[in-house]
Amino acid sequence: MSGLSATAPSVPRKAERTTGPRKSKAGWNLLGLFVFLTAGFPVYWMLNTAFKPAKDAIDPDPSLLPTGFTLDNFRRALNIADFWGPVGRSLIVSLTVVVIGIVVGMLAALAISRFAFRGRKIVIVGILAVQMVPLVAMIIPVFLLLNDLGQYDRLTGLIITYLTFILPFTVWTLRGFIVNIPKELEEAAMVDGCSRTTAFIRVVFPLLAPGLVATSVYGFIQAWNEYLYALMLMSQKNQTATVWLGNFTTKHGTEYAPMMAGSTMMAVPIVVLFLLVQRKMAAGLTAGAVKG
Repeated sequence: MSGLSATAPSVPRKAERTTGPRKSKAGWNLLGLFVFLTAGFPVYWMLNTAFKPAKDAIDPDPSLLPTGFTLDNFRRALNIADFWGPVGRSLIVSLTVVVIGIVVGMLAALAISRFAFRGRKIVIVGILAVQMVPLVAMIIPVFLLLNDLGQYDRLTGLIITYLTFILPFTVWTLRGFIVNIPKELEEAAMVDGCSRTTAFIRVVFPLLAPGLVATSVYGFIQAWNEYLYALMLMSQKNQTATVWLGNFTTKHGTEYAPMMAGSTMMAVPIVVLFLLVQRKMAAGLTAGAVKG
């Protein structure tokens, strides 16, 4: 009896140790579900409105569930104004910004991460400072500068403008990825006879690929979804896809259903890009979060 009484108190303690992590895990799962619903509801509402009849889109008492299915909103969106022209210009601008940003950003990040030079800390602080400047504050200076350079209402001017706020993020993000790659790998390759350039191409670049993919996707999304500068710097004949959505707002009101259909079509390139690189992007995001 004495043995039983001595071991009895250990049972509830073990139960307490097992129920604690379960409650914590359940709480995190609920929080994750809440975040998912909050972030995913606008996307669901966009799709729901895009495929429902136009009269139901302006119903003062809308239904959360689909009330009908139609493709007339997509036909209206394609007929209200030129669609493929703005989409093509957005693709050109976004892809060009990504390519230039990745090449220049990778070289700059490599220099900051691997070489010690005078003013290195100033460069790093400058990159952070540029990201803190609101984009709205630079509209007038950018407009005047592009106008003086003859780049107003040109895709090249818009590309240069986008690079001013995508490049700092690219450099800072890729710096974090490069720092995570041990220098000893490059040094070992150089001992085996590789030059610094060859060591980077054969050793560092393959390890940096996930980070390049993750950074490229972010840069593409930023350039694709940008609206303010595209509205201010481009005329109607050279408008991009985001500005094209403004055609659904007229003096007679806003056609919400065709606008959501246009937004759905605009989201297709982003979804396709993400599906193609989702594995590399996931690996890049986790690798870049270890050390900065």
